[in-house]
Amino acid sequence: MSMRVHAGEVVAFLGANGSGKSTTLRAVNGLIEADSGDIEIAGVRLNEASAQRRAEARRTAATVFQKIHLVQRRTVLQNVCAGGLSRIPQWRSVPALFPEDLKQEAMVCLERVGLADRAHDRAGSLSGGQQQRVAIARALCQRPRMILADEPVSALDPKAADDVMSLLHELAVEEGLGVAAVLHQPQLARKYAHRVIGLRDGALVFDKPTDTIDDAELASLYI
Repeated sequence: MSMRVHAGEVVAFLGANGSGKSTTLRAVNGLIEADSGDIEIAGVRLNEASAQRRAEARRTAATVFQKIHLVQRRTVLQNVCAGGLSRIPQWRSVPALFPEDLKQEAMVCLERVGLADRAHDRAGSLSGGQQQRVAIARALCQRPRMILADEPVSALDPKAADDVMSLLHELAVEEGLGVAAVLHQPQLARKYAHRVIGLRDGALVFDKPTDTIDDAELASLYI
């Protein structure tokens, strides 16, 4: 299959379980190795690049997962600072030694997701939707050009899911980020995605602007 995610757009990946949605994103972020084809991030063709160049390119694509990997006993601010650890010396990666400029940048990221007032609360005290917003703030602290959101709302209630997708849409439109989101909710794809990539059994069925896709095409993904 061949597909692109451009700056400033939300692309939703839809399809039944096992269709290849999450596998595609995991190949992009390096969690699994693609067995064929080319992956290009920020102009770097990964299969032709050195290990250092691959790592640098992949740092421009931050991942937000279904399972919210926050350190529950740490503060919200400390969790967001973790997104910038690749830019600081290893000896400063202990929360008590985080540099002031990193903490200031993390606060800006928290303001962007509407949670600056919870910066010094324990992450475990937040609701599921709020924790996913913290995960997005942590991704922003990575200074990405793209966000890979692998089922980011599957564990959330409908209101929290809508809020998270609205935030991802805002980040694409207002910050110029590319957002690739694996979803199980076609209605959220219709509402927030500029484009939908439909997959079935590991194959590309369609890649179309959202407003050109009819209900029959969506239904065909789940047959």
